[in-house]
Amino acid sequence: MRVLIVEDEPYLAEAIRDGLRLEAIAGDIAGDGDTALELLSVNSYDIAVLDRDIPGPSGDEVAQHIVASGSGMPILMLTAADRLDDKATGFGLGADDYLTKPFELRELALRLRALDRRRAHSRPPVREIAGLRLDPFRREVHREGRYVALTRKQFAVLEVLVAAEGGVVSAEELLERAWDENADPFTNAVRITVSALRKRLGEPWVIATVPGAGYCIDAAPDAGREGGERG
Repeated sequence: MRVLIVEDEPYLAEAIRDGLRLEAIAGDIAGDGDTALELLSVNSYDIAVLDRDIPGPSGDEVAQHIVASGSGMPILMLTAADRLDDKATGFGLGADDYLTKPFELRELALRLRALDRRRAHSRPPVREIAGLRLDPFRREVHREGRYVALTRKQFAVLEVLVAAEGGVVSAEELLERAWDENADPFTNAVRITVSALRKRLGEPWVIATVPGAGYCIDAAPDAGREGGERG
């Protein structure tokens, strides 16, 4: 999952980003409304974490832009106010959830997971494919009933691949969805992470490499295919 964090307090914004990273959620930071609108125009995000009181176009204006775009991107608003009429205004602008400062980062992560699940309401919260069982809330993965311990980045990559339901995901898309804006586009981190993830999941390889295209979950893994490659 990749989220846009719109927050003008640098220390809080960085704390949110670092805390979400521990939950295998990548985040980009916008310190003002103009930067938020620019990032929204060039990147694809799953959810926006939006402070209403920011420089430039206000958080309310950014929320209106997101709603008007028709993307369906959920919005979680942050505010220091705990007044009901403030929340009512926020929900009226299109907010899907509200969190009052100060808050626990763990609660923010849980709310983001819940919003992501509701966004794809036809998708069960616990996803299963090719013998894999991925629980995004507990951040647990099982293969054929066997628990598989993964690093945060390995889990984030696997979550993107599982969500694709067998579709091919390019290395560029994995870098965009599982890392953040600071990731080097020329890095070989995706290849290294996928290779390590394959080994953690064990044979037969369940992640297939589609030459020139990317990676996918192989619904019918074949132990005879070296490195999970196909085609």
